[in-house]
Amino acid sequence: MTFRHAATIDEIPVGTAIPVDLGGDAEVAVVNTDEGIFAIRDVCSHAEVPLSEGDVDGCTLECYMHGSRFDLRTGAPLELPATEPVPVYPVRLDGTDIYVDIDNPINQEN
Repeated sequence: MTFRHAATIDEIPVGTAIPVDLGGDAEVAVVNTDEGIFAIRDVCSHAEVPLSEGDVDGCTLECYMHGSRFDLRTGAPLELPATEPVPVYPVRLDGTDIYVDIDNPINQEN
């Protein structure tokens, strides 16, 4: 696994998502929730818009354009119109530093 530094906890208040640049092709949103820190592809599988601009509710992230919600733990769509999941990535905390492994999505077959 190749974890890359994404942000610090102080940069992401609870209940928010931010886009992060981790290099490579992956567009990633890091999300801070009451249940933990999550990393998800920052592109809605339905409309190709940034999920990081949507609302966080519990362990879900809602696409601002059409209202599709995605489970931050699995990437599964919970509301139409999205029907395809988005990748979610392993997260590691080291003190207040957040690291994400974009090379090994946890919900995609290798």
